[in-house]
Amino acid sequence: MKKFDRVDFVILETIQPIMSDSLILESTITCPHCAQQATETMPVNACQYFYVCTFCGELLKPKPGDCCVFCSYGSVPCPPIQQGNHCC
Repeated sequence: MKKFDRVDFVILETIQPIMSDSLILESTITCPHCAQQATETMPVNACQYFYVCTFCGELLKPKPGDCCVFCSYGSVPCPPIQQGNHCC
Protein backbone atom coordinates (compact mmCIF):
# COMPACT_ATOMS: atom_id res chain seq x y z
CA MET A 1 0.00 0.00 0.00
CA LYS A 2 1.30 3.44 -0.90
CA LYS A 3 2.43 5.68 1.95
CA PHE A 4 1.70 9.40 1.94
CA ASP A 5 3.93 12.19 3.23
CA ARG A 6 1.14 14.44 4.45
CA VAL A 7 -2.41 14.33 5.69
CA ASP A 8 -4.99 14.14 2.92
CA PHE A 9 -8.72 14.09 3.31
CA VAL A 10 -10.74 12.71 0.46
CA ILE A 11 -14.45 13.34 0.51
CA LEU A 12 -16.23 11.58 -2.30
CA GLU A 13 -19.91 12.09 -1.72
CA THR A 14 -21.80 15.02 -0.32
CA ILE A 15 -24.94 14.59 1.72
CA GLN A 16 -27.63 16.93 2.96
CA PRO A 17 -26.37 19.40 5.56
CA ILE A 18 -26.95 18.19 9.09
CA MET A 19 -27.10 20.67 11.90
CA SER A 20 -27.88 19.87 15.50
CA ASP A 21 -26.61 21.08 18.83
CA SER A 22 -26.54 17.48 20.06
CA LEU A 23 -24.10 16.20 17.43
CA ILE A 24 -20.55 15.38 18.42
CA LEU A 25 -18.32 16.63 15.63
CA GLU A 26 -14.91 15.50 16.89
CA SER A 27 -13.80 11.89 16.72
CA THR A 28 -10.47 10.32 17.62
CA ILE A 29 -9.27 8.04 14.85
CA THR A 30 -7.06 5.13 15.90
CA CYS A 31 -4.84 3.80 13.13
CA PRO A 32 -5.13 0.00 12.88
CA HIS A 33 -1.56 -0.19 11.55
CA CYS A 34 0.42 1.84 14.10
CA ALA A 35 -2.18 2.33 16.90
CA GLN A 36 -1.55 6.09 17.03
CA GLN A 37 -4.51 8.37 17.57
CA ALA A 38 -5.50 11.73 16.10
CA THR A 39 -8.57 13.80 16.90
CA GLU A 40 -10.31 15.13 13.80
CA THR A 41 -13.40 17.21 13.09
CA MET A 42 -15.96 15.26 11.09
CA PRO A 43 -17.64 16.87 8.08
CA VAL A 44 -21.38 17.34 8.50
CA ASN A 45 -22.16 17.61 4.80
CA ALA A 46 -20.09 14.77 3.34
CA CYS A 47 -18.83 11.26 3.99
CA GLN A 48 -15.11 10.76 4.45
CA TYR A 49 -14.08 7.52 2.76
CA PHE A 50 -10.31 7.90 3.11
CA TYR A 51 -7.98 9.14 5.82
CA VAL A 52 -4.19 9.22 5.81
CA CYS A 53 -2.66 8.45 9.21
CA THR A 54 -0.69 11.46 10.42
CA PHE A 55 1.92 9.18 12.00
CA CYS A 56 2.64 6.24 9.68
CA GLY A 57 1.11 7.56 6.43
CA GLU A 58 -1.15 4.54 5.92
CA LEU A 59 -4.27 5.15 3.83
CA LEU A 60 -7.31 4.08 5.85
CA LYS A 61 -10.56 3.02 4.20
CA PRO A 62 -13.86 2.02 5.84
CA LYS A 63 -14.22 -1.57 7.00
CA PRO A 64 -16.75 -3.67 5.05
CA GLY A 65 -20.24 -2.63 6.12
CA ASP A 66 -19.15 0.76 7.50
CA CYS A 67 -19.94 3.97 5.67
CA CYS A 68 -16.82 6.01 6.48
CA VAL A 69 -13.48 6.02 8.30
CA PHE A 70 -15.03 7.58 11.41
CA CYS A 71 -17.50 4.69 11.74
CA SER A 72 -14.64 2.19 11.30
CA TYR A 73 -11.79 3.74 13.28
CA GLY A 74 -13.23 6.70 15.19
CA SER A 75 -14.26 7.06 18.81
CA VAL A 76 -17.53 8.65 17.65
CA PRO A 77 -19.58 7.61 14.60
CA CYS A 78 -20.26 10.10 11.81
CA PRO A 79 -23.07 12.70 12.16
CA PRO A 80 -25.67 10.86 10.00
CA ILE A 81 -25.24 7.68 12.07
CA GLN A 82 -25.44 9.70 15.31
CA GLN A 83 -28.83 10.94 14.13
CA GLY A 84 -30.02 7.42 13.34
CA ASN A 85 -29.84 7.88 9.58
CA HIS A 86 -28.00 5.94 6.95
CA CYS A 87 -24.65 7.37 6.01
CA CYS A 88 -23.90 8.23 2.40
